[in-house]
Amino acid sequence: MATGTVQRRRDMALGSGAELFYDTPLEIVRGDGVYLYDRDGRRYVDMYNNVPCVGHANPVVVRAMAEQQATLNVHSRYLNEGVVTFAERLAGLHHDGIESVVFSCSGTEAVEVAIQMARIFTGKRGLICTDATYHGNSELVGSLTNVGHATKQTGEIRGFPFPERYRPLQEELSEEELCEAYLARVAVAIESLKTAGTGFAALIMCSIFANEGLPEIPSDFMSRVTDLVHREGGLVIADEVQSGYARTGLWWGYEKTQFQPDIVVTGKPMGNGLPLAATAARREVVDTFRAEMDYFNTCASTPLQAAVGMAVLDEIERMELLKNAAEVGARLAGELESRVDLHSVIGDVRGCGLFISVEMIKNDAIREPDAALANSLSESLKDKGFLVSYSGRFNNVLKIRPPLVFSHANADEFLGAFDECMDGMRA
Repeated sequence: MATGTVQRRRDMALGSGAELFYDTPLEIVRGDGVYLYDRDGRRYVDMYNNVPCVGHANPVVVRAMAEQQATLNVHSRYLNEGVVTFAERLAGLHHDGIESVVFSCSGTEAVEVAIQMARIFTGKRGLICTDATYHGNSELVGSLTNVGHATKQTGEIRGFPFPERYRPLQEELSEEELCEAYLARVAVAIESLKTAGTGFAALIMCSIFANEGLPEIPSDFMSRVTDLVHREGGLVIADEVQSGYARTGLWWGYEKTQFQPDIVVTGKPMGNGLPLAATAARREVVDTFRAEMDYFNTCASTPLQAAVGMAVLDEIERMELLKNAAEVGARLAGELESRVDLHSVIGDVRGCGLFISVEMIKNDAIREPDAALANSLSESLKDKGFLVSYSGRFNNVLKIRPPLVFSHANADEFLGAFDECMDGMRA
């Protein structure tokens, strides 16, 4: 059936406006490793999808899923050793302050659990996040999106400018002074919540500020903002849905940016496509939450989730994907950085393992963002068989985030296509 026909049926079945990538949407019918295939058999290199972190249709994960589903899958109100073992293993990958886990099915659910945990444990309601973040789609979690806008600086949520060095809060500050300036904004947000009477429960942030465009942040900001939050009686929630599970070349983004959160949220890559998410914290925090909420999720904490989750961790370790993410990511980022001086429209390249951002600009002198160029480059790369997207405050940052099995050979192919696209735009 023609792709256009499928799209028209989709609009009827799902409602017009359900989001699709690209001006001419792709109809993908099969995946294998880092590759996706459309209905006509054309192959694309997936450089965006962090869900299948150990590769599309990974046979070990597929087998674990099929075998467990053929054996048993029930809700969480029965004892199951597999679920317990998976929770223990997941907690053991974190710093010593993370001891217990609450499973769910999506990042949005896991973030909502984290917020409830923080509010119950602290007895306060106020939340702080960056002014260009995204953490999920529910009414509560979605209210964090673009909270920095003046119309949303009300109620129980406050935003602060995300820390960055490319477009700093104030020019001509030393790195230490810049760090202090951002910390001062966080302090103002906390004080505003206290003055409003809601009190301060938690600061939530992606450990590498992925949706903000993966900025380079002032040294020590993350550890110092954690100290500030703790002095004010709040908890730090690390959203590791994008930055976790070896993405940065370490297990967790918070290891890369050097702080220790009180609550950690994980999601997408945990199940390699099976809905699986988790909220982890020290036992006292989790026990307090469970005593208050009696939390239950029909499809979470299941034997199926546990079997698939364990298989994903096994594959990350068996294929040495932390090492692969670190080595391939560093080389790809380095190669892209070498293009900055060749193209005035590339403002900056930033990388954390296999998560790389390329900032597109109109004018190097004033660093004016160019969202149209980022979109055009994404379209051009798609036509050459490489699937990326864009993000950042201004939607001008090319977002490169492939499955962790992405190889040096894949990187070489991408760089060739990238150069052709850039040369074509300059011609």
